[in-house]
Amino acid sequence: MTTIKASCPTCGDVELTVGDVTVRVCAADNTGSYAFQCPMCRLAVVKDAENRIVDLLVASGVRLDVWALPAELFEPKTGAPINHDDLLDFHELLQRPDWFDRLSLSFHSGDH
Repeated sequence: MTTIKASCPTCGDVELTVGDVTVRVCAADNTGSYAFQCPMCRLAVVKDAENRIVDLLVASGVRLDVWALPAELFEPKTGAPINHDDLLDFHELLQRPDWFDRLSLSFHSGDH
């Protein structure tokens, strides 16, 4: 059985099996990381990994998880960014018992 040595920020060096580790690669930019739960303290640990480390771990039998950035990141942005005053106005609106109705009216009237 393959043993993988990794480092926990709390416990130091630990030994893991291929089933204890997951490799994650972002489809958009090919950046990689690996994750495991420390067998000693149970802390979830995530570390960046260069391509050669990703390749080595996957070749050893570690599960590969390819993920994509959320589609919302690629949507066009229109209008001014929200500011502190906008947040205060929204907070005040949420204090009202009819906040949802007022927000719906504002949205449907084009006042957004």
